[in-house]
Amino acid sequence: MNDVIILGSGCAGLTAAIYAARAQMKPLLVEGTGPGGQLATTTDVENYPGFPEGIQGPELMEKMKQQAARFGTRFISGDATRIDVSRRPFRVEVDDQRFEAKSLIIATGASAKYLGLPSEKALIGHGVSACATCDGFFFKGKELVVVGGGDTAMEESTFLTKFAAKVTVVHRRDSLRASKIMQERAKANPKIQWIFDTAVTEVYDPSKKKVTGVRLKNLKSGAKKDFQCDGLFVAIGHQPNTGFLKGQVELDEKGYLVLKKGTQTSVPGVFGCGDIHDVRYKQAVTAAGWGCMAALDAERYLAEQA
Repeated sequence: MNDVIILGSGCAGLTAAIYAARAQMKPLLVEGTGPGGQLATTTDVENYPGFPEGIQGPELMEKMKQQAARFGTRFISGDATRIDVSRRPFRVEVDDQRFEAKSLIIATGASAKYLGLPSEKALIGHGVSACATCDGFFFKGKELVVVGGGDTAMEESTFLTKFAAKVTVVHRRDSLRASKIMQERAKANPKIQWIFDTAVTEVYDPSKKKVTGVRLKNLKSGAKKDFQCDGLFVAIGHQPNTGFLKGQVELDEKGYLVLKKGTQTSVPGVFGCGDIHDVRYKQAVTAAGWGCMAALDAERYLAEQA
């Protein structure tokens, strides 16, 4: 029997583990198949307090894990495939293992969205990617297309210019949604070009098992044209990793976790934190803050149940 099980090992989950462990709750943390969350695939983190020179994402997450372990957090690898919060103690299934807990903190985050094209799916890992820091190195001297208009697209595009000869940003609208500083940084980069009011409708060429170009459609005129490139990076947002929660806790229409008071979900004793519910801020520091709150809420809940 565990006092608390934490699902997810990103900023939110690891911060929750640090606070829960220091509160003598002996947390069990399920890391997931992508330990470290989204920051584990990020390079320069310049806006996390306490690191004036910046820090690499994977290094920051490793330091957080070491800190959580120092206070007694136990870690298991694998994904939580099912939970049962209809009765107490709560049950969590991780692959073929089953665990029980008096409280639960869900911090499984969100995953990158793709365009949903069959040709795109066929070429994932063969020139199509949603992670510039994971795959940018493989495109030295190449010409790339980035789809998106938010901060993620600007960050990905800027990072890719370290390797690519040219990066073309394709966006559905006539203006970007990214923050002003991110826009300015990208627009000042001579390697980045822009195509607005346009969507990618096809990715070439699955038969060659590599990206040779994309089909573009102007959403105002309807005009179509082929555009040559060596790789496609999709940066159009994320979807919450909540598929295993359906029918157990309340989710909104987009699948994000609904929180009632503080970090409390629709089920007393089950708490949520990080990108699994945060549709507005999506920052490492806010995820950490929510993780702290979830651990404190879980501690208070267990004290009231004693």
